[in-house]
Order: sequence, then structure tokens, then C-alpha cells
Amino acid sequence: MLLTPGQRRYELPAGVDSIHNYYEHLVLEQISDSSERAHHDVDYLADIACVALNRLPPRYIRHNVDMTFFMSAEDIQEIHTKVENAVKDAIEYVASRELEDTADAE
Repeated sequence: MLLTPGQRRYELPAGVDSIHNYYEHLVLEQISDSSERAHHDVDYLADIACVALNRLPPRYIRHNVDMTFFMSAEDIQEIHTKVENAVKDAIEYVASRELEDTADAE
């Protein structure tokens, strides 16, 4: 990122702070729908979200409408299916790691 004179590296220019990964909100929503534990265990929620997001392609946008405006109903359904599968796999992965940690501790 180019910096203007006097601008510090950690200061974001106006408007840039709205950049986000399109999948973040979808993944968090799917986790909430899929796991009661995620409602009260923030570390668990974060672990699942990170694993699921790392299994999805990054889609950085400024506004969600930027993405959905150009997608067909089939494209939207495909994205939701990918999110569902990524979250399901992430929940299974985190559970398997917790079992391994429990077994190692005994």
C-alpha cells in the first residue's frame, strides 16, 4: 500500500476499512445455525471459522451487493453449499483435534 507523506502505516485511508471477505459473514451465520456450542464458546467459534474460511477461496469486496448483484440464483446456491460443507468439515476437524488433545492429556 502506498503511503502519503505523514501517513502512518497502520492508518487506513477512508473507505478501505469496508474491505472484507464475502465468505466471513456467511461462515459465521452457518456456524451459528450448525453449532449450539459456538453460541457460548468464542474460541470454538473462532477455530471453526478459521478452518472453514481457509477451505474457501478468498472473495474480497467492499459491499456484499458488489458480489451478489452479478451472481445467478445457481451461483448463490453453490456458494451456500460450499459454505455449508466447509463449516461441516471444520466442525468435524476441530472435534477430531479436541479428541486427540484429550487422549494425549490422559
